[in-house]
Amino acid sequence: MTVKQKVIIVAGLVVFALAGMLGFMSSKNNMPDDENTAALNYQTYCAGCHGEKLEKFTAKKWMDEPDNASIIQSIKTGLEAEGMPAFAQTFTDAEIEELAAYVRKGIPADRSLLKPALRDGDVTKSEVQDFITETVVTGLDVPWGLAFLPGGDLLISERAGTLHRFSNGKLSPPIEGLPPIRAKGQGGLLDVCLHPDYHENGWIYIAYSALYTESGKSLSNTAIMRARLEGNRLTDQQVLFRGTPYTDRSHHFGCKLAFDGKGHLFFGIGDRGQHFDFPQELDNANGKIHRINDDGSIPADNPFANVSGALPSIYSYGHRNPQGTSIHPQTGELWVSEHGPRGGDELNLAEPGKNYGWPVISYGINYNGTILTELTEKEGMEQPVYYWTPSIAPCGMTFLTGGRYKNWENNLFIGSLRFEYLERVVMNGKSVTHTEKLLEEIGRVRNVVVSPDGLIYVATETPGKIVRLIPVEKK
Repeated sequence: MTVKQKVIIVAGLVVFALAGMLGFMSSKNNMPDDENTAALNYQTYCAGCHGEKLEKFTAKKWMDEPDNASIIQSIKTGLEAEGMPAFAQTFTDAEIEELAAYVRKGIPADRSLLKPALRDGDVTKSEVQDFITETVVTGLDVPWGLAFLPGGDLLISERAGTLHRFSNGKLSPPIEGLPPIRAKGQGGLLDVCLHPDYHENGWIYIAYSALYTESGKSLSNTAIMRARLEGNRLTDQQVLFRGTPYTDRSHHFGCKLAFDGKGHLFFGIGDRGQHFDFPQELDNANGKIHRINDDGSIPADNPFANVSGALPSIYSYGHRNPQGTSIHPQTGELWVSEHGPRGGDELNLAEPGKNYGWPVISYGINYNGTILTELTEKEGMEQPVYYWTPSIAPCGMTFLTGGRYKNWENNLFIGSLRFEYLERVVMNGKSVTHTEKLLEEIGRVRNVVVSPDGLIYVATETPGKIVRLIPVEKK
């Protein structure tokens, strides 16, 4: 990509941010110029991580401090361990001070005012399928994984490091027997799924950021464990995979789980937000899609199983932070959605041994507005099937089957953390032909799954709840 093309992308992002601010600006006609600038800077540079309405600013120490010194310092120098870049070269000191003041001023005492919610029982008329939204569970702390047990009970993992069983309208106490977890930043207890032959073997698979302590320092990387559930306790725990290297970073862990029906378990691990060479090198777990057998062993036909120096679990590489993993119900293909930087979120058809380019090629730019790479394509690196600019922050993904929603069958559903909606993706073979936004402003969508009886369940983290969509025949 040329510099001119990059400038066009940056300009497009700024235009998008300006468009998003029009309603805000029109209602703030008397806002001083410095506040207008701060508001625009927030929407352009900050909202992707911290929310359009500042909804992710919770329980921050600087909120109780008498001045803005701490938040100013965070904006200026960044928080490297949490994935926040430094903006000292992006903004002047005056602009940083104005931005800090804008953030503090914009957080209301009643945060519920920032979260307009769909009302249970109302019929939503989408393009081709009407439905009713019904709340199933509330009061959750960033729900991540959802897995239905035989009989209809629902296992729910919370990123804070707790696992619950939802049964007969009640949430169980935290299930005991989890491994040591480093619940910090984007890490914690992640996805949960059942073995395809759960009725026979009882295996539950759990993804988490494993805690490792070295010289008194807490480190972590993504790990996969399986266990059985007896009463309210996990038993027969077996750690099947530990990602390396361990790091003190608290972001880009991946990790969604998917079985392919052939005894293989797929999952992705992000680049961990450091050492950009990780995704392009085969001697580490980061920035990769992995494939293991259900017992943790390595499939003999893995593309790098016999390559000297390569991690044998690697299935594909060059990924940034994949948080959607799903097997196509008709073709058996592995599809992956992943976070780009600022712009360039991707939907990829993951195939064995292929390189998906991160960070050599990308349709995004750095969070602080600087150019990440001049390249959007390169020989030997795969192009995304589809990409989003601006970023929607895709998380959770599933193909719909079961016949309950006649006009959505085999469509792909992807959660948006950034814009707080569920995206319906219509595909024709390996091409995306149409998208539709559903459940707008429902909250940051962390996961979407299909229940055994064919209903769509959606988990949101702000607020922490689970809803399901009840199909209604169009009249």
